[in-house]
Amino acid sequence: MNPLNIDEALVRFLQEDIGNGDVTSDAIFNPEQIGTAQFIAKQPFLTAGIETFASDIFRLVNPDVTIDSLPDGQRVSPGEIVLTAHGPVLDLLKAERVSLNLAQRLSGIATLTADFVEQIALLPVKIVDTRKTTPGMRLFEKYAVRIGGGHNHRFNLSDGILIKDNHIAAAGSISRAVRQVRSNAPHTLRIEVEADTLDQVKECLECDIDAVLLDNMDCETMRNAVSLNQGKLLLEASGGISLENVREVAETGVNIISVGALTHSATARDISMRIV
Repeated sequence: MNPLNIDEALVRFLQEDIGNGDVTSDAIFNPEQIGTAQFIAKQPFLTAGIETFASDIFRLVNPDVTIDSLPDGQRVSPGEIVLTAHGPVLDLLKAERVSLNLAQRLSGIATLTADFVEQIALLPVKIVDTRKTTPGMRLFEKYAVRIGGGHNHRFNLSDGILIKDNHIAAAGSISRAVRQVRSNAPHTLRIEVEADTLDQVKECLECDIDAVLLDNMDCETMRNAVSLNQGKLLLEASGGISLENVREVAETGVNIISVGALTHSATARDISMRIV
């Protein structure tokens, strides 16, 4: 992750929240008043974005604020202090909301990802995210997926070639779409094609591609696709994946399971900030 991109985004988050100033805190405190803020876990979770982005928020508000935090990727229990910041009370309060928002959101994503990874333990398959992320938050949310033990799919449309159903419909067929890609796209990019049926899987196997995305297939159909493939192409399962069925999907023999819910449906963890 490019630190310049991260800092630029964090500054935008602060500008959005602070506006022209914290009129409440500015009216109560003077810059010389010093305090200590604690982030306290209100429920169990896996930490993410706390030692990194939440801490950076405090430092961007005031570089002289000192931070002590738990590392990202650590399991915590209710009542544990996950971050301590010491400095001017005015600055601690300016950083409070944005730093908490990041810590809560990213810890929720990491915790949910870890739950999925736990379900497929010891099986040769990876849990990956999707582009179903909050606008402006993709770098941060995909970081949280990695903290939870997952892996990243494409960060944007330029990262790889994925021929999906609408591409196929507009091009006329899978083979025609692949030919167009081979003629016009950079040779350095891998090509993946979405398949909804076994007939489409068969067509994919006749094309010069690298991977097939098995979209919204039931487990029996996926097992048949794995059998047809015979290890030739990378197989990705996607669509309708939940904690309840991810183990069964993994046992079909696919290589990758992409889960949009990691980022679009994760529940933020409950963390509070207390001035002491």
